[in-house]
Amino acid sequence: MPSILYLHGFHSSPMSEKAQLFSQYIKQHYPQVSVIAPQLAVTPDIAINQVEALVEQHYPELIGVVGSSLGGYLSTYLHNKYGLKAVVINPAVKPFELLSDYLGPQIHPITDQSYTLTPSHMCDLQRIYQPFLKQPEKVWCLQQEGDEVLDYRMAVEHYKESKLTLEKGGDHSFIGFSNHLPQIVEFLL
Repeated sequence: MPSILYLHGFHSSPMSEKAQLFSQYIKQHYPQVSVIAPQLAVTPDIAINQVEALVEQHYPELIGVVGSSLGGYLSTYLHNKYGLKAVVINPAVKPFELLSDYLGPQIHPITDQSYTLTPSHMCDLQRIYQPFLKQPEKVWCLQQEGDEVLDYRMAVEHYKESKLTLEKGGDHSFIGFSNHLPQIVEFLL
């Protein structure tokens, strides 16, 4: 069965509003397509292994990946490694810089899991940094200027050779995401 991988952001889950909207849209309009939306591990090293294993497990049928924030970063990595189409939403471009402000003890706000974010985790994220897109025509970046978490200009610069939708206003959750669902699926299909 054709499938799409959906990757949530840092301290989020497959129960996030975007993940749910995406899954429901696919179920309603494309019942022949499945959505794989895992709860990503809290530490980058395990999350990276997790998404690679999912791609390799579903690879022949996997038609693309959609990722939000840190999930967008992982999606970009998977695009370059496996040649997958990717749609990234308010993507983190250099999360190893951003998340270094969060080093230390953490409690995942949704799973309640306790863990410690360490400098070695930042190295794990930096190890998979993709300074360019191998096939920019297979990537679509949806970005809102009102993103209060990430500097939207970094994404605009990083994804300038790909399809890029830049909207005024909005926020990190990407207000109006559901308006783009038909085009996102068309792009991936």
